Amino acid sequence: MAAAPPLKILHCFRNPIGGIFRHVRDLVEEHSAAGHQVGILCDSTTGGAYEDALFETIRPRLALGLTRMPMRRAISPTDMIALFKSYRHIKSLQPDILHGHGAKGGAMARAIGSVLRVNRYRVARVYSPHGGSLHFARSSLAGQIVLRLERFQERFSDAIVFVCDYERRTYEAKIGRPRPHSQVIYNGINEAEFSPVALEPDAADFMFIGMMRDMKGPDVFIDALARTERRIGRPLTALLVGDGPDEDSYRTMIAESGLGLRLKMQPAMPTRKAFALAKTIVVPSRAEAMPYIVLEALAAGKPVIASRVGGIPEVLGEDSEALAVPGDADDLSRIMTAAATQPDWRARIMPKPASFKAVFSAPVMARDMIGLYRELLPAATKRAS
Repeated sequence: MAAAPPLKILHCFRNPIGGIFRHVRDLVEEHSAAGHQVGILCDSTTGGAYEDALFETIRPRLALGLTRMPMRRAISPTDMIALFKSYRHIKSLQPDILHGHGAKGGAMARAIGSVLRVNRYRVARVYSPHGGSLHFARSSLAGQIVLRLERFQERFSDAIVFVCDYERRTYEAKIGRPRPHSQVIYNGINEAEFSPVALEPDAADFMFIGMMRDMKGPDVFIDALARTERRIGRPLTALLVGDGPDEDSYRTMIAESGLGLRLKMQPAMPTRKAFALAKTIVVPSRAEAMPYIVLEALAAGKPVIASRVGGIPEVLGEDSEALAVPGDADDLSRIMTAAATQPDWRARIMPKPASFKAVFSAPVMARDMIGLYRELLPAATKRAS
C-alpha cells in the first residue's frame, strides 16, 4: 500500500500572541517534521521582539512561507483589502488545508477557501475557535451578532476543531450543535518540555505568567497574594511575567497594596526560563479555552493553582483542590495558603505525569489533526468537482 502523500497546510490567524500562536507553532513543528508543507498567514501589527524571535525559530519549517499583513481585531473596511491580498497569496500556494484559528482567522480561511471551491479548487476548510467568539454573551447585542455570524459561517466549514470539551459544550450552548463535522483535539506539549525545570536559588513563592489584561486575572492574583500573606502571617514573594494593555493599572495596584518590594513585574520571556523563577504557578483567569500555560507548567514539573474555567478542570481533574472560583481572590488565597503550608500538597493534588503525558502531548495532537485533515480531503474533492 502506497504511503499517503504529504499535505500542504496553511494556518490563518490574527494575533501572534499567546495560546493560538503556541498551538500553531507546535503543529508546524510536528507536521513539517513529518514531511508536510506548512505555512502561516497572520497579522503584522501585533506582537513584539519576543514574538519575532519565536517566528524566527520556526521559519525554517515553513515551506509555504510566513506572510504577515495588517489585520484589525474589530471588523473594519480594511478587512476587504486584507482579504483580497490574502486570497491572491493563498491561491498561489494551492494548499490542501486552510486552517483558520480564532474568529478573524476562521472567517478569513473559510471565506477564501469557499471562493477557491467555487472555482473548483480542492481545499478543506477547518476552523478552531480557541475561545474567541465564545467569550461573548448571548444576552448582549454584540454577542447576538457575533454568535449568529458564527452560525452562518458553518455552511462554509468542513470541520470545527475544539481544543477541549468545555469549548465544544460552550459552542453548543451559545451557537448550537455544529452542523459540519466537529472533533475535540486537545492541545499538546512537545517532548522536549516533558522535563523538570530546576529552581533558581532565590525563586519566588508564586508566579503569574501570561497576558497583562483583566480577563487573565492579574488583579485577582495581586489581591490573593496580599490575602495569603495575612492568612500565613509572613511575607511572600511573587512575580508577574508578561506584557499587555493593562500593565500600568497592575503597577498601581501593586503599589497601593504595599507589595512593591515583594511582587515584581517582568516582561514576557520563554516559559521554561520563567518557571525557574518561582515555586508555584497561578493561573487566575476569568475566562479561558485551554490555556497552554497549565500544560507547560505541569510538563515542567511545576505545581499549578488555577481558576475553574474553560478546559482547565479537564487537565487538573474536575474535583481538583487546585481549582479556585473564577474572580474570587479569597478562594484563590485559600488554595495558595494550602500550597505554601502543606508539604504534601503538590504530591496529593497534581495529576500523575504518565497519565497527563498520554493525553496532552504534541505528537498525539498532531497525529489526530492530520487524521482529520485526511478524512476531509475526499469530501472536499467531491464537493469541488
